[in-house]
This record gives sequence, C-alpha cells and structure tokens, in this order.
Amino acid sequence: MTALSQMLPDDQVLPDDSPAADLARRLAGPVYQGYAYGYPHKTAYAPLTPPRALTEIWSSEPKRALELYVHVPFCAMRCGFCNLFTTVNTDGDTVARMLAQLAIEAERGAQALGPAQLARMAIGGGTPTFLDPDELDRLFAILADAFGARPASVPTSVEVSPETVTAEKLAVLRQRGVQRLSIGVQSFIDGEARALARPQQRAVVEQTLDRIAAAGFPTLNIDLIYGIPGQTVASWLDSLDAALASRPDEIFLYPLYVRPLTGLARSKRTASAQDIRLALYRAGRERLLAAGFEQVNMRCFRRSGAREAEHARHLARTDGTLGLGCGARSTTATLHYSSEYAVGRGSVKEILAAYLARPPESFSAAHYGATLSSEDRKRAHILLALLEAAGLSRDDYHGAFGTNVIEDVPQLRLLVEAGLAVVDEVCIRLTQAGLERADVIGPWLYTAEVAARMESYAWR
Repeated sequence: MTALSQMLPDDQVLPDDSPAADLARRLAGPVYQGYAYGYPHKTAYAPLTPPRALTEIWSSEPKRALELYVHVPFCAMRCGFCNLFTTVNTDGDTVARMLAQLAIEAERGAQALGPAQLARMAIGGGTPTFLDPDELDRLFAILADAFGARPASVPTSVEVSPETVTAEKLAVLRQRGVQRLSIGVQSFIDGEARALARPQQRAVVEQTLDRIAAAGFPTLNIDLIYGIPGQTVASWLDSLDAALASRPDEIFLYPLYVRPLTGLARSKRTASAQDIRLALYRAGRERLLAAGFEQVNMRCFRRSGAREAEHARHLARTDGTLGLGCGARSTTATLHYSSEYAVGRGSVKEILAAYLARPPESFSAAHYGATLSSEDRKRAHILLALLEAAGLSRDDYHGAFGTNVIEDVPQLRLLVEAGLAVVDEVCIRLTQAGLERADVIGPWLYTAEVAARMESYAWR
C-alpha cells in the first residue's frame, strides 16, 4: 500500500497537523491500531454532573426500533486478551443480588422509555451462560415482565463460551426462543488457546459445538482470533476449517490486541514475535469467501443462503440501545451512558460492588457517560456505516442531518485518493484495501476532542 504522502505531487507539502498528513502517518504505521467498535469509546466518558434523568434522556428519542442489551459481568475465567468488563470468582450470592438489581434497573428503564418497540435483544458479557439454568430463566423473566420482551418475537442473540454450555442451559435458551448463539472459541489449537491464557481443549470445544447443533438454534456465530503468539498461516487455517465443519452461519475474525491491564499485557507478551496479522487476515478472508461466505465488514463474514433475512434483522441499525446490567452501555442520539469503565480486576470488583449497593432511585438516572456534539453525532453515523462493506449511504446521511457528507467531512476524499474508498452518487464504500485497514481508518475519523479524552484516560 502506497502511503498517501507518496501519492501527492513532489512539490506539495503536507502541514504536520493536516488530516492528510495524519492519514499518511497512520498508513505508514501498523495496520492494526485500534478497534473502532463504538464511538465515542468508554475511555472518553466522564461523570455526568448533575446526573441526567432517564425520562429526560429518552423523552424525545425515536423508539420504533430499539436494541435491548443486557450485560452479565461474570466469567468462569479471565482470558489473557480480554479487556471487557467482567470478573471471576464471584461470592455465593453475587449472581442473585445482580439479578435483583437488574430487575429494578429494567423496571426503571421501561418506565423511562414509555411506549417503545424492540428491534432486537442481545445478552452479552462476560459470559451469560456462566449463570445456571434457573438464573438464565430468571433473567429472561425479568425482561418479559419489564418490557414484554420475549426472544420468540424479538431477534435475540446470546454469547456463550465452550466451558459453560450445558444441555440444560441450551434447553432454557431454546424454550425462551433465542435464535442466535455466539460462541467465543478463539482457536481450535490447544497451544494457541494456552498462549491466550485460556485453558481450553479442542475436544471440549467440538463437543460443545455438537451440543449446540443438536439443540437446533437457527443461527450460530463462531469467534476466532488471529495474531496469537506462535500462530502460523497453517494453524490459523486449521482453526478456520474446524470452525467451518460446524456449519456456522457467521464467523467473526478478530485481530489480537494486547491492551492495558489485561493478562497478556501483565505478562508482557506481544501479539507475536513477527506481526503476521495482515497475512493471517487475508488468508482467512480468502478461505471464507471460497467457502461461500460474504464479507460484512473487516471482522464479520456471513454464510450466503436461506437464513440471510434472519441475519439482517440482527444486524439492522436501531434507533438506540437501552443497556441493562453493570457494564452495559446505553446509546441515544445525543447521550451515551453506562456504569464506570475498568479493566483491572480490583477496579471491576469495586464498580460491581457499587452497582450491587445502589438504591432503587439511582436507576432512574444516568451518572456516567458522554454528551454527543453535533459533530460527534455525524462521526458516529459515518463510522457505523462506512466500516461496513455495504458502505455509507449518502441519502441516509442527508436524511439524518440535512447536509452533504463529503462537504461535512472533506477528509473522506483523502480515503478515495489513497485507494481506500470509492465514492459515487449513492454511497461511499471502502475498497478491499480500506476494509483491511478499518482499524486505521476508524481512529483517524475520531474528532480531536474525543481522541484527546481517550488519550488522557487513566486505565484502572
């Protein structure tokens, strides 16, 4: 890939602080710079002073197609790469207390929303199947009582892990009507799993996948990681072939990032002695395309076929997200809010303890988050659409903001000049070179203010 600065005339000098110079520097650096999965990131959040009443937050929001997200902040083990909000070694009554608080939070959230229609539900974490069958059933009962939300009528996805899936838990999920399971396998190679500080055996993973297949869930996603220490193209393709043998409907390919305060960061292990993540990504992409998958974005590959409509419902854009549970994020057009963010074990436990001790009235307000400026709203819209293979619809942007996206964010033209995107009257779409550099393009599109807040975040 030729850097942008090399594509310009020899007599053209880029100011050091120009978007073009910034893009050129980023393109000259590593392909993997930062996963842009939510804008603004939680590291840009701060206490809301004073707290914002949920009724005020949601009063003027469209609520025709909301996402309901529930965060279960528990895992049987903490993987070395994980920087999600989760904890292990819970005390005897911690889960029961969490569910009791979740019921209060759901009730207050439903009151704040008023009449609303759910487009989808997602249960994540952490590991939702850390809960026992009765606790899982209780969780869905809470959602049904508060929102009338039943997976049988609302597309619902649940995250699971190989070591926590039992036939009894799967039976609860099927009885409740859950349509999609997402299982974090990461690698089918036992040595690679150990390198991720994930004591996992391939035989157990395959038994779990057989159990899921027998339960008959309509949609299965498998998560894999590339860039693991010691991983080769051959071992990576072995994992992909093992995943394909289970006939999943989706496969997500995640590059390994070693983030602050994670197990891998504490052990000072790097992604690999030689960074071959791009070669692994390309090999994986070609294997999946040859197997009849289509690329949805840099990470997601979806099997073409009869279940495409079901996938589309899960991936469709929503009006916003109401997040429930310690660690969940809620999003509206002008405010994103959540519990406090942390990665370190001690800090996560402190935040969870504070959540479990919250009085009922506290769940009627948001206490921590980020207010989105008009520019932030535009960037969030652009990032959500541009990093998808389908691209950013110019009409959708105009409908949302009443302006021309190219005029609002002229730096998008630089992506075209660099061969990372193409633009026509309908949309702006990343090229294959752009898709594989989504982790460069995403952070490059952050506003300076958000980037500065993220940079100044004190990891805890």
